[in-house]
Amino acid sequence: MIATIHQPQYLPWLGYFDKINRADVFVSLDTVQFKKNEFQNRNRIKTSQGWQWLTVPVSYKHPQAIREVGVEEGSNWRHKHIQSIRTNYGKAPFFNRIAPSLEALLDREWSSLSPLNLESIRTLMDLLDIQTPVREAAGIEASENPTQRLVDICLHVGAEVYLSGAGGQSYLEMERFDAAGIRVEFQQFDHPAYPQLYGPFEPYMSAADLLFNVGPGSLSVLAGGG
Repeated sequence: MIATIHQPQYLPWLGYFDKINRADVFVSLDTVQFKKNEFQNRNRIKTSQGWQWLTVPVSYKHPQAIREVGVEEGSNWRHKHIQSIRTNYGKAPFFNRIAPSLEALLDREWSSLSPLNLESIRTLMDLLDIQTPVREAAGIEASENPTQRLVDICLHVGAEVYLSGAGGQSYLEMERFDAAGIRVEFQQFDHPAYPQLYGPFEPYMSAADLLFNVGPGSLSVLAGGG
């Protein structure tokens, strides 16, 4: 049993889904502190002028957990995101196949960031045909220590292996996993190239970029990056 655990992001990039695809269970970690100006309330799409952010406006007071962060609806951000997607991917090969699912996501009103992010993850997982079960950290009793928290969640879901991002090598307290009998594996992900609109290939976009351009073959492209 392999578990991977990550803060819920908005329309995440390919490496995020590579981890989920390689795991037997994915746990959304919305019980930790929200980090402004990262990927928890925004992500990137490719345009004719380069990449641009799609940002969800939030109401946030330090040091709130992700699950406590609200979404500000007054800025009409959902309409702006739909229009950006239509403008920049309207000529993509699989626009008509992918856009309805993303527009359905954005047609809904969202008062909290965590449910929005989790639904965006589920939507992209469905489009990528990734079947990994999704759990939420809320309700799982876990330590406040960053590493022990991961150990406790792994034990709760019955995981024998924890799949970490490559960056975990610099901060995880490996002895805590050893004491619990849990093996740690680190993700190795080489970003794949694929056909895109608008000139030279631009990596690290939202996974939606791959789906619009490649469609049903997206999971094969994603799997080739590991």
